[in-house]
Amino acid sequence: MTLLSVVGLHAWYGRAHILQGVDLHVGRGEVVALMGRNGAGKSTTLKAVMGLLPERRGRVAFDDQDVTSLPPHRIARLGMGYVPEDRRVFAELTVRENLEVGRQPPRYGAPTWTPERLYALFPNLAEMKERRGARMSGGEQQMLTLARTLMGNPSLLLLDEPSEGLAPRIVQQMAEAVRTLKAEGLSVLLSEQNLGFAAAVADRALVIEKGRIRWEGAMHDLLADEAARRAYLAV
Repeated sequence: MTLLSVVGLHAWYGRAHILQGVDLHVGRGEVVALMGRNGAGKSTTLKAVMGLLPERRGRVAFDDQDVTSLPPHRIARLGMGYVPEDRRVFAELTVRENLEVGRQPPRYGAPTWTPERLYALFPNLAEMKERRGARMSGGEQQMLTLARTLMGNPSLLLLDEPSEGLAPRIVQQMAEAVRTLKAEGLSVLLSEQNLGFAAAVADRALVIEKGRIRWEGAMHDLLADEAARRAYLAV
């Protein structure tokens, strides 16, 4: 059953036409990896879906509701969570306080998260509940940003470059967390360049190049398609 449907999505930064008719869907309980090189349009796609880009055209439907013209805060209230690449934690707040900022009531059809459940998911955060965001490493901040978004009890998570710039140990922990989220029934659309990370968590892959989806299929099929990887993912 489809939770997110995107049809003919175009987006601009000023006069630059970045997305040129993106079509994609995410099923309930599915993890989909949007892959591509730097500048291909991965992060722009997530921002456009979340309503963060004022200049866009197309149709975005979430949970059978057209959200194309809604502002980001209203989309979030419907159950779509967004984790940006740049780890926007509240630097002067503690881990515990950051989590409280994200707290929302339980949502029908979505996993319900509490600080205690998130500390179990991210043991690193459990050890630093009273540490301020400014005193955390990049990987710890990434975990906190994800955990704070989960406090909103989303049914769909947009996860932008979750492994970017992280130490291998933290990347492994993030992959384990995403697999746990899937087991909880959460749907995830993640943008990612790291093929190993994507392969560890995703059911399907989409490959974007110059603002268009060029390849789509099961994750294991992408791993087997050397020509597609060379054409669209090789640096």
